[in-house]
Amino acid sequence: MRQAILDAVQNKNIYDVIIIGGGPAGLTAGLYTSRARLRTLLIEKLAVGGQALTTDAVENYPGFPDGIEGPQLLDKFKRQAEVFGLQFGSGEVKNIRRQKKHGLDIWQVAVEDKTLEALAVIIAVGARPKELGVPGESDLRGKGVSYCATCDGPLFRNQDVVVAGGGNQAVEEALFLSRFAGKVILIHRRDRLRATRILQERALSHKKINFIWNSVVTKILGEGKVKGVKTRNVKTEEENDILCRGVFIFAGMIPNTEFLKETVEMDGEGYIITDESMKTSENGLYACGDCRQKLLRQIVTACGDGATASFSAQQYAEELKG
Repeated sequence: MRQAILDAVQNKNIYDVIIIGGGPAGLTAGLYTSRARLRTLLIEKLAVGGQALTTDAVENYPGFPDGIEGPQLLDKFKRQAEVFGLQFGSGEVKNIRRQKKHGLDIWQVAVEDKTLEALAVIIAVGARPKELGVPGESDLRGKGVSYCATCDGPLFRNQDVVVAGGGNQAVEEALFLSRFAGKVILIHRRDRLRATRILQERALSHKKINFIWNSVVTKILGEGKVKGVKTRNVKTEEENDILCRGVFIFAGMIPNTEFLKETVEMDGEGYIITDESMKTSENGLYACGDCRQKLLRQIVTACGDGATASFSAQQYAEELKG
């Protein structure tokens, strides 16, 4: 049985490892498995780099004291992984499942109109912005409603914009928007920010950033383009209309794990449950980065996850091959 597996891998019919997702976690995992001389394919649905591509300035990644742009950092990740032979493929993964082959469990990965096979699979699909789910949001998406300040901020030069949220991403994006907007109005459901202290200090002292506390956006106003938002104070129930030309929503993230609901154990929000070795509830299936249940979601933690997942996958694949 093991010889059959070895032959299939050597004949390139089966990959040692398939990685689903091309953000920091997936690229790091690919770097490690390729450097370990495992035949590895990384599959990305959109652009290799993931959400980090929309980050204007990364200030907390070690080794870059002056900061670095997200696209520039992820390009370095990609080129380094390519040096060691990581292969790249594009397409949307529809499902993955285990199949008995040569007496062993092999993972089959369905990518659009084809099926690929691997000894081990690493899930690094990340997460996407969560919508507010209020009237006007979907109708005005791309017409003043945005989930990416880096992408759309320059379109609102000298105009007033609203930022909904109070975590790290919301405050980072509000600071970025202050370069272009006439005024940035940050609306937060609590009476203080949840962002790290240094970001709070920058935002609270910024002349262009104003705050509306204890409030939520209940409706986005406008026809054809954003003209404002309706807010509600969560303590007094008072409602107000605020005029603006752009609404930037940073209300959290949703893991891109819907296609795995029948495959692996998740928590109530859809994040994949792993142990410290990045092992999931299924043998040979590992998860890393923002799609797994964990405390902190940053580029640096995604890289650590990816390195750990790759080492676990390497051990598993080598055990199968004997």
